[in-house]
Amino acid sequence: MRDILNAITTRWSEEETFGLATVVSTFRSAPRDPGAALAVVGDGEVIGSVSGGCVEGAVYELATVVTETGAPVLRRYGVSDDDAFAVGLTCGGILDIFVEPISKKTFPELGAIRDAVERGEPVAVATVISGPGQVGARRVIWGDVSVESAGSLGAGARLDTAVDDDVRGMLAQGRTGIRHYGEHGERRGDELAIFVNSFAPPPRMFVFGAIDFAAAVARIGKFLGYRVTVCDARPVFATRSRFPDADEVIVDWPHRFLAGAEVDGRTVICVLTHDPKFDVPVLEVALRTPAGYIGAMGSRRTHEDRLERLRAAGLTERELSRLRSPIGLDLGARTPEETAVSIAAELIQLRWGGTGQALTSTEGRIHRDERMAV
Repeated sequence: MRDILNAITTRWSEEETFGLATVVSTFRSAPRDPGAALAVVGDGEVIGSVSGGCVEGAVYELATVVTETGAPVLRRYGVSDDDAFAVGLTCGGILDIFVEPISKKTFPELGAIRDAVERGEPVAVATVISGPGQVGARRVIWGDVSVESAGSLGAGARLDTAVDDDVRGMLAQGRTGIRHYGEHGERRGDELAIFVNSFAPPPRMFVFGAIDFAAAVARIGKFLGYRVTVCDARPVFATRSRFPDADEVIVDWPHRFLAGAEVDGRTVICVLTHDPKFDVPVLEVALRTPAGYIGAMGSRRTHEDRLERLRAAGLTERELSRLRSPIGLDLGARTPEETAVSIAAELIQLRWGGTGQALTSTEGRIHRDERMAV
């Protein structure tokens, strides 16, 4: 829903009621991830997508009906291959889509959620999608624990409290998906299905070394949804004009900047200087952080020299094993743009657990269900 949040909030602020369809779970080769959304607004316009075109027509009709009746619906598309082809889900996958009516009356917190997302503040929406509770009941949980959650899931304070705790954990990991609870909020129950749509701040990408390769990496990192920071100690190179795609351009020694930066399991660190006086100190800091990905550019000879310097600095073999160097997948890349693609390919492979091989040489499912660390 993040992709269409601004557009639907505009309609919401104009006192419009519209149907919102959200992918809540997927199986096999489904084309979109949970959280993908499509809205059918009052003039019949479609905003967003839930399947890349496969089932949009059927979802459009359902969203129109839900807007008229005011009753939310959970619908599965692609229960069988025949059903999948009937609605156009030719990939053979399965989508569970929750369709609900949205207005200022039914979703008064939508504007505040949009504002929080724009400020980069974590917020999540938990919605009952099936079970004995009030289907469509919604609770908004803010990442800031000092801010009270809004709304109730309709099964008592015990459920609301349990969901608040679980959702804040999902927000910290940037995870969206379904959680199951007992009728009275028991975590081990399965009577209630609650969809959690997390609007976590974008993961961070730190690019060290203000070179032409860094400009390409910053550009593709931004395209992949990262908040990109480029850092170099040389002010003549670390300029906004050279890195227009970066969110931040910092003039500082990389190791000093990284030591004071916020780093978590979703953070990507790319060290592109291949100069020992820069990359050894920053890698010494990086390899002791919880960053999900740490890669360094350089030849194999440079890599071996770098490892010896890091060992001399006191890093353990376990810490050194986290370093991905030479950085990127083996695509035969030569130009800065090609190298950036190889780094992006490695990030995607690690995120989803892919093999890195050509799909024509593999068998089985194309898409994985579980997102990895980065």
